[in-house]
Amino acid sequence: MEEELNYVTVTFKTKGNSAHEKPNDMEAIYDEVKTLEKNVLVADPAIPEKEKKAQRYTLLHLVAVALGILCFILVSAFIAVRIHFNTVMSEQHREENNLMAENVQLRTEMTDLKRRGEELTRERDQLNWTLGVIMEYQDLPVKTLCPQKVCKPCLDSWVLFQSNCYLFTSGEYSYYWKAWQDSRSQCQHMRADLVVIESLEEQARTEFINNHTQYYDDKNHGYWIGLSKTGTWTWVDGRNLTVTFWKQQDGCKGTCVLNQQKADPPANWCRKSCSMKNRWICETRALIKQD
Repeated sequence: MEEELNYVTVTFKTKGNSAHEKPNDMEAIYDEVKTLEKNVLVADPAIPEKEKKAQRYTLLHLVAVALGILCFILVSAFIAVRIHFNTVMSEQHREENNLMAENVQLRTEMTDLKRRGEELTRERDQLNWTLGVIMEYQDLPVKTLCPQKVCKPCLDSWVLFQSNCYLFTSGEYSYYWKAWQDSRSQCQHMRADLVVIESLEEQARTEFINNHTQYYDDKNHGYWIGLSKTGTWTWVDGRNLTVTFWKQQDGCKGTCVLNQQKADPPANWCRKSCSMKNRWICETRALIKQD
């Protein structure tokens, strides 16, 4: 609120003086009053100060509003940047996950392809093996080896071991036994030959053979194998003898070899006369190769 200024005119009268005279002391007092009033008017800053305060308040409001708007803009910009950053990171994380999934799928596919390649290689080797066996036959017994169009590795009564088939004859009477050469002829008639045990590394096959032979008649008998002496000891496939499993006992004299029981394998070979009649062991390749 603005203050009101009132101007007062004071007239002083004194005794002994006429109305037309103005004493000096009264004039002085009047001058002092006028001067005082003038000073009061000059010194009163009420109106300008309020205007200055109003201007300052207006400026502060403008600054506050500007700062508020700036803060709002900054916060909005920060939120927008944060949202964009989260979106980019989410997209990158999604792409990384997709890439990892693709890598896992690729490794799985490569593993499957490798396994399939190994299976195809194995099947190829088996087919080549089977083709080679078939080519050895002059008259393949298809009905016997492949009944109902499903082929078997070995003929009936033959035993499969390490991609080979073995026939262990089992005649109970001497009528069924044969000399070494006749035994071999029987094997060859079935597209086989007397068994060959060519190296010490075939210990597993030696144990397999011993597990399928048996003691019969007496200790002198056994099973003919494909080893004989015609100048030198030679296997029926033409290879020379390199490893021996001779049985150390009397009575083992001759040029053909029996695999006998009642001995500590692999020392169970006994030399006998080739004309002696015994059981025998035939060996041939299986129609289907075993891994």
